[in-house]
Amino acid sequence: MRLTLLTPTLDQSGAEKQLTLLACGLKDTTSWDIDVVALTRGGPYQEVLENHGIRVTVIGKRFRCDPSAWWKLKRYLRQTRPDILHTWMFTANAYGRLAAGPNPRFKIVTSERCVDSWKAGWQLRIDRMLIKRTDHLLANSAPVAEFYQQVGYPKETLSVISNGVKIPSPRNLELRQQLHAKWNLPQGARVVAHVGRLARQKRIDHLMWSFQQLQQLSENTYFVIAGEGPERAHLEDLAIRYTCDHLVRFVGHQPNGATLMDGIDLFWLGSDFEGMSNSLMEAMAAGVPAVVSDIPANRELVIPEITGELFPLGNRTAVAQLSDRILNNSSKYQLMSEASAKRMRTEFGIEQMVTRHRELYERLMNTDQHSAREIN
Repeated sequence: MRLTLLTPTLDQSGAEKQLTLLACGLKDTTSWDIDVVALTRGGPYQEVLENHGIRVTVIGKRFRCDPSAWWKLKRYLRQTRPDILHTWMFTANAYGRLAAGPNPRFKIVTSERCVDSWKAGWQLRIDRMLIKRTDHLLANSAPVAEFYQQVGYPKETLSVISNGVKIPSPRNLELRQQLHAKWNLPQGARVVAHVGRLARQKRIDHLMWSFQQLQQLSENTYFVIAGEGPERAHLEDLAIRYTCDHLVRFVGHQPNGATLMDGIDLFWLGSDFEGMSNSLMEAMAAGVPAVVSDIPANRELVIPEITGELFPLGNRTAVAQLSDRILNNSSKYQLMSEASAKRMRTEFGIEQMVTRHRELYERLMNTDQHSAREIN
């Protein structure tokens, strides 16, 4: 089988990470010919893929609507003749299906990674227009699949394959001490953390308010914020205004957020919407309990009172109260830590994710020549 994975970029972000894990996992477990095409640019994951023996091609799209990129991609697909083209996220989903044409000789799988309520009307119209060119749509959570069923994708062409997460070694006390020293934290400090892009969608400003309350309830508690984004300056200003800036650490973008988990005690995520947060999964895999917004995607990962807690979206006081109860109940904390790691290990490992993709591809290749897109 020849499989082509098409993505907008190979930047260090969640979807790109999952694509890389999938490509490398398939390379290790099959004899398939696997290649990756980046529509706009490469990025850090390009080196990871190439070091794994996977060919990477960069098309070089320059504009939102770039006919030359469309033509280059069309020519590439004609030359390489994949059995399956698997596209990831809106730009690649659109360009890939348009370049494939109405009756390609290969199957087309698209991946959607989020409940895309942000999409403008013209983007949803493109999604609907291209339904007939789609053999299968993959979502990484049930809410994403439900969203695209409402857009118009037939239920029988939709399925859910959750993100995969690498299961780390048991938490390392020495690494914890090194991280705390790096963050200039005192001995015995307890750390709540947010890891991810500093964007408005994440409601980190609400979490800052929650931390201002939490630090009054729990002594020697610090807030580590890992990531970069347009909200950073605003968040730094809030920390000063809330007089807790001496307890907040902005540590910037981290090439591998999973390496931070040894240093934190509680993971926070307050997002309006998510697909399936890689950072949340990495925290849980490391045995870090989580306090997260009660939205569908987070609800698929966090089991209240078992692996962490869910708080009503925007309820900043609840974040502080729930966090205080977890941090100050050692037996409850230990049970949550063990349950979180077990849940990720048994249900969300990389091996399960790779296997489910492989089974889907094989099933599509074994269907009749009259595919779902020709019938619809």
